[in-house]
Amino acid sequence: MKLRITTTIIILIIFTRFTSGCRPNSTSQIGQRSTHTQDNRPVRLQNVTRGWKTNWKRHTIQYDELLSGGPPRDGIPSIDNPHFIPTQKAAKWLADNEPVIALQMNENARAYPLQILIWHEIVNDVIGDVPVIITFCPLCNSAIVFDRRLKGKVYEFGTSGLLRNSDLVMYDRTTESLWQQFTGEAIVGDLAGEELTFLPSSLVSSADFRASYPDGVVLSRQTGYTRGYGRNPYIGYDTIGQNPFMFKGEVDGRLPAMERVVAVSLKPGSDSGQAVVVAYPFSLLSKRGVINDTQNDRDLVVFYTAGASSALDDKLIAKGEDVGATGVFDPHIRGRKFTFIRDGDKILDKETGSGWNILGKAISGPMAGQKLTPIVHGNHFWFAWAAFQPKTIIYKEK
Repeated sequence: MKLRITTTIIILIIFTRFTSGCRPNSTSQIGQRSTHTQDNRPVRLQNVTRGWKTNWKRHTIQYDELLSGGPPRDGIPSIDNPHFIPTQKAAKWLADNEPVIALQMNENARAYPLQILIWHEIVNDVIGDVPVIITFCPLCNSAIVFDRRLKGKVYEFGTSGLLRNSDLVMYDRTTESLWQQFTGEAIVGDLAGEELTFLPSSLVSSADFRASYPDGVVLSRQTGYTRGYGRNPYIGYDTIGQNPFMFKGEVDGRLPAMERVVAVSLKPGSDSGQAVVVAYPFSLLSKRGVINDTQNDRDLVVFYTAGASSALDDKLIAKGEDVGATGVFDPHIRGRKFTFIRDGDKILDKETGSGWNILGKAISGPMAGQKLTPIVHGNHFWFAWAAFQPKTIIYKEK
């Protein structure tokens, strides 16, 4: 039987600054909010933000949407000087089934284990010459990567201690503006309304990362902090039912609150029109293995494979329930469209019979060595995604 979150665990989460959460605003979406020009913070918010240099007169949200997680700003410390080790060395403490955020840029491939990020939530890194921010919000299961550059400037980020839509609210250390992790948008401060650029990444097992990138590197446990790396402070969070921790709104009842979904926002194939937001439930993906789809005149393929544990289930992440991993890709290579199927535990393309892995790389057959272009996506809990994207289309079995 799965463990359930207890009152003791919830108190522990608040006072050790392990989490972030927030209040939903079903009507708030990027590009649809005006900027307010009054500092009308409620007293409770003034108290927890006293001394901050944030420009509180600029905000795109209502201040009553922000909650305090209890501990102060930077109570969950970001990793600002990350160190990396070879995959073989990391295998001594990183189990094959443990989830990692896989990021590949140019010739650089890096894995950021959730057993570390669950305690830090933010890594400020530079890959090649690209400053990036790797983020993970445990309460939403949202692992998202952004470019840290904005209009020629590089920003460094930390945890604000504030929560919104059960999602991490970050702040930049230059202007002290507040940023929503889920959307990459500045919601309070001088930069309110600005948006970071999403970068494609995947949440996969460490074994899949190592197999795909044998020369890749893994974020080291030598972070400068003493934490229970490998242990999960959110025991049983996967199974709390319809009442997510510190979530004040109504859950979109189209799916269970804690259902994992592959969430994709697709701009139209042409240069005009609105983006279409689609969610592919894990409950369907685990049965199908592959979904070939077209949305908004854009072709895409969604892969699923077993073998990646939940970081939010057992007290030891390595013993968490197998929830699997996903990848989302453009199915075209050099103008040729491929159609994919699952054959047992393999992913094959119909056109050549080549085998493909969860990271979109052909590992056998005539296409061996070729790579699909990744599409930005997330493996989020449904309740959180729907709070930010209430117009989401849920993919149905055809």
